Amino acid sequence: MITLRAVESTDLDEFFSHQLDPSANHMAAFSAKNPSDRGVFDLHWQNILNDPTVTVRTIVADDAVVGSILAYRDADIPEISYWIDKARWGQGITTAAVGLFLEEFSERPLRARAVADNTNSIRILERYGFTQVGETQGFANARGAVVRELVLELR
Repeated sequence: MITLRAVESTDLDEFFSHQLDPSANHMAAFSAKNPSDRGVFDLHWQNILNDPTVTVRTIVADDAVVGSILAYRDADIPEISYWIDKARWGQGITTAAVGLFLEEFSERPLRARAVADNTNSIRILERYGFTQVGETQGFANARGAVVRELVLELR
């Protein structure tokens, strides 16, 4: 069973361990310069949790913390972002979590971004009605290169 709940302080240890996986960082592409720097991680999450404009939830599967999902403001349009423990990829957790989050967070339009080769994430977003509205390029720390990123939107 997949559920979303408010983030608890103990969840941060799990979130930190999730971001240490090199292949997960590669897929996300736009990650911290040094994912193992706990100080940077803690500051980042402190900013997220203290920002009243951010809606953030912990993703729980079978009573285990498996990731996070949130919506933050990029200019005036909210943007969804999520991170799932790589050990739990391919189990339908991300798909279910996105669906649950979209039921709770009803503001539209809602944007999402995904590296062009992250086909699984793009497919999940498209399943819920996101369509491509743009494309950008940016330097991805996890890949050490400029990558193509798709901008998708749900109206």
